[in-house]
Amino acid sequence: MTWIWSNLDLIWDRTLDHLVLSVPPIILSFLIALPIGWSAHQYRLSRGLILTTVGLLYAIPSLPLFIVLPAIVGTNARSPLNLVIALTIYGVALMVRVVSDGLASVDADVRQSATAVGFSGWSLFWHVQLPLAGPVLLAGLRVVAVSTVSLATVGAVIGVASLGSLFTDGFQRGIQAEIVAGIICTVLLALAFDWGLVGLGRFLMPWSRATRPPVARLEAVK
Repeated sequence: MTWIWSNLDLIWDRTLDHLVLSVPPIILSFLIALPIGWSAHQYRLSRGLILTTVGLLYAIPSLPLFIVLPAIVGTNARSPLNLVIALTIYGVALMVRVVSDGLASVDADVRQSATAVGFSGWSLFWHVQLPLAGPVLLAGLRVVAVSTVSLATVGAVIGVASLGSLFTDGFQRGIQAEIVAGIICTVLLALAFDWGLVGLGRFLMPWSRATRPPVARLEAVK
């Protein structure tokens, strides 16, 4: 505890670094996954190919990806941008199936009724399908957020400052309190993201309080 109280400034700085690394991938993965998931839902013939290809992205080991990305993107090996891109790729891999399944969860009768009263194309998507699929998308985004916060710690291995730096520095210097602080802060940050998304969902989708997302589909994604 003495080390923690003496290094609160360091812990706060690493927490801010972790936030900067985690927020962009969560937002980008959702925005990128939305059209890809829609395509997988809309075009049945290509659904299997899209979901399989995107799902395989999550199987790419993180460290080799961090090594390859600088050569592809043209960045420095220790650039935080490499980590943001890698975390976005993993987020997209998780989120695309959620988007596709979420849109598929909208009742066909509801879509037909909306079409009958004049909704079509993008209007049907934005005003009917997306709001009704919202609770499922939120559940998937919560998984992406927690996963991203956890994976961001790996950046410390390639020299990108984050809460993971407390792990590596603690191991190298034999300071157990520093390691424990890194673990606790990472867990608390993941919980903060999760609770924040739940609150945002209740604010943006008040109708979701009366409904529950299809847990079976979410568990399949996990």
